[in-house]
Amino acid sequence: MTNNRLSDVDLDDSGLPAPTPEIEQERRVAIFDLLEDNSFELVEREGKLIPAGPYKLRLSIQEGRLVFDVSTASNIPAAQFHLSLSPFRQVVKDYFLICESYFDAVKRLPPSQIEAIDMGRRGIHNEGSRVLEERLEGKVRIDFDTARRLFTLICVMHFKG
Repeated sequence: MTNNRLSDVDLDDSGLPAPTPEIEQERRVAIFDLLEDNSFELVEREGKLIPAGPYKLRLSIQEGRLVFDVSTASNIPAAQFHLSLSPFRQVVKDYFLICESYFDAVKRLPPSQIEAIDMGRRGIHNEGSRVLEERLEGKVRIDFDTARRLFTLICVMHFKG
């Protein structure tokens, strides 16, 4: 098993509204899937040595910025980076709108229509994942599946109730 991975993920949801059952389920599944299989390799910056992983990740929103606080499994600080939330706003908004349609469709529409909405949902999710990969460039290398799961967590943190 590689050391370039996450072994623990924590969301600082203090100050955020209580999630709906659907949002809480998305959060649990994303964290479970992320811990089962991920690729997370810190990139050397400014000549600083990078502590070996696996890593713990604490995600939070502070002063309107998304904060990645990374430490080693033994709680040694490894990296911290702050990302502007602006590049995520529209894609997160679009994702929530299509998720609402999807959750509503599951209750009342035939499978063919649910599948069409789900394809759109996956497309928007992929777009958000690409935005995340771009924003993390030069800080951490992640694979696309890791980006997708992290994007889900970013969405969960944007949820307004």
